[in-house]
Parts: sequence; C-alpha cells; structure tokens
Amino acid sequence: MAQRTAGGNAAFHNFHNDYAHIADPNERRRLALAEIDKAPFGWYHVRAIVVAGIGFFTDAYDIFAIGMVTNMLGTVFWHTPEQGGSIPEASDTAIKVATSGGTVLGQLGFGWLADMVGRKKMYGLELIIIIFATLAQSLSADSPAISIVGVIIFWRVVMGVGIGGDYPLSSIITSEFATTKWRGAMMGSVFAMQGLGQFGAGIIALIVTAGFKESLSLAASPATCGGDCRLAVDKMWRTIIGFGAVPGCIALYFRLTIPETPRYTFDVSRDVVKAGSDIKAYLNNSAEGHPDEQLRVEQIRETAPQMEIPKASMRDFMAHYGRWKYGKILLGTAGSWFFLDVAFYGVGLNNSTILEAIGYGSDSASNVYEYYMNLATGNIILVCAGAIPGYWVTVALCDTIGRKPIQFGGFAILTVLFCVMGFGYNVIGTSGLFACYVLCNFFFNFGPNSTTFIVPGECFPTRYRSTSHGISAASGKVGAIIAQVLIGPLRTRGATEDNPSPWLNHVLEIFALFMLCGCFTTLLIPETKRKTLEQLAGEVPGTPEYDPRLAVGYSGSRSDNGSDPANEEKGLGEKVLGVVV
Repeated sequence: MAQRTAGGNAAFHNFHNDYAHIADPNERRRLALAEIDKAPFGWYHVRAIVVAGIGFFTDAYDIFAIGMVTNMLGTVFWHTPEQGGSIPEASDTAIKVATSGGTVLGQLGFGWLADMVGRKKMYGLELIIIIFATLAQSLSADSPAISIVGVIIFWRVVMGVGIGGDYPLSSIITSEFATTKWRGAMMGSVFAMQGLGQFGAGIIALIVTAGFKESLSLAASPATCGGDCRLAVDKMWRTIIGFGAVPGCIALYFRLTIPETPRYTFDVSRDVVKAGSDIKAYLNNSAEGHPDEQLRVEQIRETAPQMEIPKASMRDFMAHYGRWKYGKILLGTAGSWFFLDVAFYGVGLNNSTILEAIGYGSDSASNVYEYYMNLATGNIILVCAGAIPGYWVTVALCDTIGRKPIQFGGFAILTVLFCVMGFGYNVIGTSGLFACYVLCNFFFNFGPNSTTFIVPGECFPTRYRSTSHGISAASGKVGAIIAQVLIGPLRTRGATEDNPSPWLNHVLEIFALFMLCGCFTTLLIPETKRKTLEQLAGEVPGTPEYDPRLAVGYSGSRSDNGSDPANEEKGLGEKVLGVVV
C-alpha cells in the first residue's frame, strides 16, 4: 500500500502530495490514480467502507422504521374505538411517499452539486440534514393548526433530501478511493449496510417494546390503548425515530474532514494548490486553507491548459450523452433502477400476509404488547430470511462473476418468481407465497438492488459521475413512488371484509412485467469489474472503451482555453497516447 502522506484522515488517504514533485500535471494524475488502483485491500479500505456505510445504515434505518412507527402513530393519535387505533391508509401512504419524494430531490440536487463544487464540500452536509430532520420528527406533535401527519410529512421530505444526497456521494467517493481489484466489493459493502440498518430498526423496536411491556399489556388492542398504554406507545415511536440520528453523529466527523478525491481535484477543479492547502488546514483544525493567491493563480494558469481531460459544461454534457455510446449507459442505469424499485418497494404490499403465514400477524396477538412484539420480530425475520444474505453474497461475488451477469440473472429469476406468485397466487398457498417472498428478497439483493447502486458509480466520467448517479438513483425513487401511489392501491380494488386484497395477484403479475423490462435495460450497461474508472470513461488508449475524441477535448472543451480543437487534434492525441497510458 502507498505510504500515507500529509492530508486526509484515518479513513481517507490523501494522494495529492505523493507526486507533488512531478511537473507535468497529466503524469502526476496518472501516477496518483495508478497508486489508488493498484493498492492492495487493507484496513484503510475497511475504514472507508465503514464511514460511507454508516450513512446507508442510517438511511435504511429511517426508511424501514417508519413502517413500524406509523402503526404506533395510529395507536397514539387515532385511539378512539371509532377510529380503531389505526392510521388512515391515505395518511400512512403520504408519510411513506414523502420520504421518496424528498429523496428524488436530494439525489438530483446533491448529485449535481458534488460535480459542481466538489465531493468534499457536499459530503457530510447530507448527513447533517438527516440528523436534524430525524430529531425534529421525534419531537413532532399534533396541534389545532396542523396535524401530526402534516408535521411528519414535512420532516420526512427534508430527511429524504439528505438520504437522497447520500446515494451519489457515498457511491462515487467510495468508487474514487477504491482499489480496482475490489472496487465492487467495497461499494457493495457500503450498500449492504442497508440490510443491517433494517435489522437495526427491528432490534430497537423490539427493545423498546420489551421496555414498556407492563404498560402495553394493559390494553387488549390498539383501539383500547389509553392512559399509560398510550403514553408508552407515544414514547416508543419517538425513541425509535430519534435513535436513527445516533449512527449518523458517529460518522459525521469523518465525513466533514475527508480530503477531496484525487480524481475530482485533477479532472474537474484542476487546482492542486488549493486542495493541498485545505488538507493541511484540516490537520491544523482550521476550516479552510488560505494559500498564496498569486501562486495559486499562476499554478492554475500553467497546469489547467495542460490537462487532457475535457472540462465539464452543459455543452459538453449534452454532447457526451447525446452520443449513443454514452447515452445508452445512462439509459441503462436509470431504466434498470426504475424497473427494480417499482417491484422492490411494491413487494412490501404483501408483508401482512407473510407475517400471518409465519405466525407473527396482528390476529395472533392477545394484547398491545404482543401486537408490537410480533410486528418487530416478524420484520426482523423477514429481513434476515433473504435480504441480508443477498447483500453479502453480492459483495463476495461481484468482482469475480461481474456486475452485469448478477443484475441480468437477478432480473430474470425475479421475473419467474413474480409470475409464480401472481399466476399461482391461489394455488401455492401461504407456505409457497412465503418461500417465494424469501427468494425474491434474496435475488433482489443478490441482483439488481445492489448492482444498480454499484455500476452508476463506476461507468461515468469523473466530471459527470455524481450527476449521472443521481439521475439513475432518482429514476429508481420515481419507480418507488409509482409503486406506492398508483400500483399499490390496485390490490384493494373490489375489497371485502373477507378479502382485503383481491387484486394482489394481478399486482404481482404487473411486477413480473417490470422485472422483464429490467432484463432489457441491463443489456445497455457495460461490465465494469476489474477495469479502472478512466478505462470505463474511455480515457485510456489501447483499450476497447477508448474514445480519441474524448481525450482531445471533444465538443469544444479545448476551445475554453482559447484554441481550436480541430487544429490541435493530431498533436494532442499523440500527447495523450504518450502520457495517459
């Protein structure tokens, strides 16, 4: 592994100063990035995974916990016998969709900002938003002016913005610091923390329920939960929500103090002096570095025109993705994530049926304590049954099997499973449905749910990597909103007291169609295993992905320096061949 030099922290090494003595910025870039790519896997990478992964633990905890919290909100705020102690379905859906709506905004906004102003300046800000909104939710209350639903929805949207920002930032920062050999495993490990976050939400709910056992046992059902029972449930949901801020606080310091990624410094900011100064300032507990401005301007003037990588601009962005070679990749990542999330978020529609099948449904509870204990225990079982193993199988195999085969195979198997559940819904019974549910959870995570996060963090050029990942992730959350708002209500079409979800089998058939569409969009993405990020971006001569026009400043990026790309193409192309290889 490379020797650690001044700058960075325990989780993120700074490679800028390793080759500060090299005059040619392109050669310095090549050597620094090669050092990252060839570094053997070690504790340095583990620390980076943990720092990024804790954010995803927090994200999953907050998203998953709300499913149990809304049940408690019903007990506290709809506690009369007429209201039945359950939250109205419209309010329940609105609270859950609010998070997805905020997430779309965060993914697009933070994705763009990370490319515009840098990963360092954005990383940690999204976690601050999550922490603040999480604590605000736990302190929310009903009032004559605004209902508890309105307050929760507002803070869920704000929290969703922070969660959305974590997707592109954690992905690309891990990708840009990772070794080529185990980049997929590192990114997969960060994303796999989602499974542990879901598990953690269930464990906290279990602990809190056990702590209030005496008070909860006083009422036979949520509808009759009053007095001490209702007070206990009110404390429970606030504790569960509030605990989501704890892991975020642990990771916040490391996120706020990371150095800028070398790829961003070289390819986008082109300001090595300022980057080095900011890192030194961190070591001196200062907020920002203040280098000599004259020296800084001189260095930028001298080195920026020598950089071979095109500058980011709207013109270059449109020209880059306007070519099918690159546009199809963005279409493939965004489309795959969209089709996946429609079914991934929609599969929770039959959670109540599954919980009843394994004996942890609401009907089997004799009092409120057993009701919430069954809810927490049942959800823990469902997470452990398929989701967590699927995440870690992907981590183990994605750098050997490859991302594309795992994603395509996952979509194909899910298509079959949803067909079995949909067309055979009345034949396979609850045991068969439970088996298919577990398999679906496994192949979601040992499949497209993991790879749709990994691939967008690898296959785009540095100057648009975060924006492109944000667009892809936002497409997925749009699919989640469609599943929750449009497709979900179809399951209750023609509902009766004896059959509350008569259309559930048809909804599962619709999900099968979306999984089939995912197979086709997967064909548009490249295989990224064991390839450098520069190779995938078409910047390395002698590789199948190489794009000479990109390397010489395609679509006018060189004209920003006052020269004509057409006149420089031949000479500059020869220079790239000599420097970047």
